[in-house]
Amino acid sequence: MARSIQQNYSQLEEAEEASGKLKMQNIDDKMMRSVLESDKDTIDKGKLVESAFDMGINSFSPDLMFEQVVNNFKLAEQIYGESILRELFGEEPDYIEKNVRIPEFQRQLKNSLKKNLKELSDDGIIDRKFNITEKGIELASLVMYTEELDNIIPKGFAGQRMHKKQSHYGGKEDVKDFRRGDRYKDIALRKSIKTAIRRGHKDIHDKDLKTFERQSRGQVNIIYALDSSGSMKGRKIGSCKKAGIALAYKAVSNKDKVGLIVFGEDIKSQVEPTMDFTRLLKEIVRIKASKKTDLVKTIERAVEIFPDNDATKHLILLTDAMPTAGEMPEKETLEAAGIAANADITISLVGINLNKKGEELARKIIEIGKGRLYSIKNLENMDKLVLEDYYSVA
Repeated sequence: MARSIQQNYSQLEEAEEASGKLKMQNIDDKMMRSVLESDKDTIDKGKLVESAFDMGINSFSPDLMFEQVVNNFKLAEQIYGESILRELFGEEPDYIEKNVRIPEFQRQLKNSLKKNLKELSDDGIIDRKFNITEKGIELASLVMYTEELDNIIPKGFAGQRMHKKQSHYGGKEDVKDFRRGDRYKDIALRKSIKTAIRRGHKDIHDKDLKTFERQSRGQVNIIYALDSSGSMKGRKIGSCKKAGIALAYKAVSNKDKVGLIVFGEDIKSQVEPTMDFTRLLKEIVRIKASKKTDLVKTIERAVEIFPDNDATKHLILLTDAMPTAGEMPEKETLEAAGIAANADITISLVGINLNKKGEELARKIIEIGKGRLYSIKNLENMDKLVLEDYYSVA
C-alpha cells in the first residue's frame, strides 16, 4: 500500500533533523519530490544506479550489453544482474531468456535499451558516453536513504545509548554520597532525609547528604570498513551498503562521528570520521566490488585516520572471506589487530558465510580487538546486527 505524501514528508523531516540537512548538489526539487511521493519511475532509476554499483558497473556499453544478452544470456545475467536487465530492456529476465532467439524480439530489446538509456541521459543520470553522473549517484543515495529509513524505523532502532561518564549536564541517574565539589542543586533531598532518619539524626549531617550522579553520552568515533572484493558482488555488497547507511544515520543522529574504509586488494576509498551524513551516504553508494581482500591495510589505515582524542574508537569489519593479500596474510592481520588494540581501538567483525578456517581467524581478531563476532547467514539482518554492534560500544 502506498504511503501518503504527508507520511513521507514527516519521515524526511525527522530524518533531516536528526542527520543534518541532505546537501544534494545536482537533484532539483522536482526529483526530490518524486522520490518522497514514491514515484515508481524515479525510484526505479535510482535503484538502477544502486544495482549498477553493486555489480561493479559505473558505465554502460549498449552494443556490448545487447550482444551479451543475445549470445550468452546466462553470462549477461551474471555480469549485470536481474535488476539492470529488467530496467534497461523492459522485460522480466526469464521472459528475455525464453524469447531472446526470436529476431523480432531482439529488435524490440534493442529499441527498448536505446530508449531507456536515452531517457536516463535526458534526466542527467548518465552522460552522453553512458557513464553514471554525480546526479545519478545522488538519486541513488536519496532512494537508498529513504528505503533504509523505512526499514530501520519500524525495527525500533531510535533510542540513544548512554556512556557511564559523569557530567554536570546529563540526566539524573544513580545516587551517590555527596563530595566536595558536587553542585548543591544536584542534592537528592529525599534520599538525604531518609539516610538521616535511618541513622537516627535529628538534623541532616554532611555525611547524610546524597547527590544525583548525572550521566552524559561520551562521543564515539566509529569506522565502517567494508570488503569490496569480487566475491562481495551483488546482494552481499548491497546489504552491507544499506547497513552502512543505517549506521551513519543512527550515529550522526547521536552526534557521533562515522568514518568509512572501502577495501579490496588495496584501500579504494576512505572517509575520516565525520558528521557529514550526505558525504557518507554518497561514498557508500559509490562502492563497487573487485579483486582480493587485504585486512592488514584496512586495520592499519583505520589506526591512521581515527582522531587522537579520548572518544571511544571502534572499527567494524565486514567481509565474506579472510585475507588473501600479502605473504603471510593471517599472521600479518593479527599483528595489525594488536597494533590497533594498543591504540585503544576495539574491533568487531561481521562475517558473511565464513568457512571454518575463516571463522577461527575472525575469533582471534575480535579476541585481540575486544569486540564481537557476528556470523551472517541471512543478509536481511545485516543492518540490525551492525546497529547492535554500534550500541554495544557504549
